[in-house]
Amino acid sequence: MQLIIKEKNKLRINKLFDWIIHMIGYTLVFILVTSIFDSIYIDNNHLILWSAIIVLLISILNKTVKPILITLTIPITGITLGLFYPCINVFILKLVDWLLKDHFTIKNIYTALLAAILLSITNFIMQEIINNIIEKVKSHE
Repeated sequence: MQLIIKEKNKLRINKLFDWIIHMIGYTLVFILVTSIFDSIYIDNNHLILWSAIIVLLISILNKTVKPILITLTIPITGITLGLFYPCINVFILKLVDWLLKDHFTIKNIYTALLAAILLSITNFIMQEIINNIIEKVKSHE
C-alpha cells in the first residue's frame, strides 16, 4: 500500500492513511477535552475505545448528515456570514451524545461549541501535517 499516490500530475496522501491520521487526532482531542472539562463525559471504563467510537460516529455523520444540514442552512449561514456553521458541528456532537446515551454526554451547549472549535483546529493542523508530508515527497522527486 502506497502512502503517497500520484494522480493527474498531483500528489495526494492515501485516503486510508489520511482517515487514520484524523481519527487519531480527534480521539486525542476528545480524551484531552474530557480530562479538562467536567461538562463532557466519556465512559472511563474504556476511554480510548469510547473516544474512538465517538470519532467514528462523527466521521459517519459528517459524511451523511452534515452535507444535508449545510444545504438546508445555506441561507442562515450566508446571513450570519458563516457564523452559523459551527452550530452544525455542535448539532453533530449532540446527535452523537444522543446516540451513545450513557457513554458520552455533553452537559451544556458552550462546551459542545468549544469541542467543535477544537475539532476544527485539529482538522486544520492535521491537514497542514499532511500537506507538509506531500511537499517533502515532491521535493525529493
